[in-house]
Amino acid sequence: MTEFLFWLFTLATALLIPGCMIGFGRHFRDHPPGEINSSFGYRSARSMRNRETWDFAHAYSGRFWYRAGRPMLGVTLVWMLALLGRDIGTVGRSGIILTGLQLVPLLAVIPATERALKREFDDDDFGRKR
Repeated sequence: MTEFLFWLFTLATALLIPGCMIGFGRHFRDHPPGEINSSFGYRSARSMRNRETWDFAHAYSGRFWYRAGRPMLGVTLVWMLALLGRDIGTVGRSGIILTGLQLVPLLAVIPATERALKREFDDDDFGRKR
C-alpha cells in the first residue's frame, strides 16, 4: 500500500510540469498578461520593450509550451504506468530523472523565444522588421 501511495504522489508531481506547460501555454497564447510587468508572464528585456514585443513573446512561448506539453503529458503517463508496482526507490529515482527531462522543454522556451524576438523585431527601434 505504501508503494502505491508513493507512486500516486510521484505521478501527481510528475504531471505538474506538463500540466502547467499546457495550461499556461494556452493562456499565454490566447490571453497575454494585460500589462507589461516584471512579476508575471514571459519576462525578458527584449519581450518587455513594448506592447508588440510583449504580445509576440507570449504568443510564441505559449504555442511552444502548449505544443511541447501535450506529448510530454503522454510520455509522463506511459513512463509512470511502467513504474506501477515497482519499489519506492525505483519510483523515486525514475521520478527525478523524468522531472529532469521535463525541464528541458520547459526551459528551452527561453532561447527559442529570444531568437524569435530577435528575428522578428529590430534592435534599433524595437519595431517589426520589414
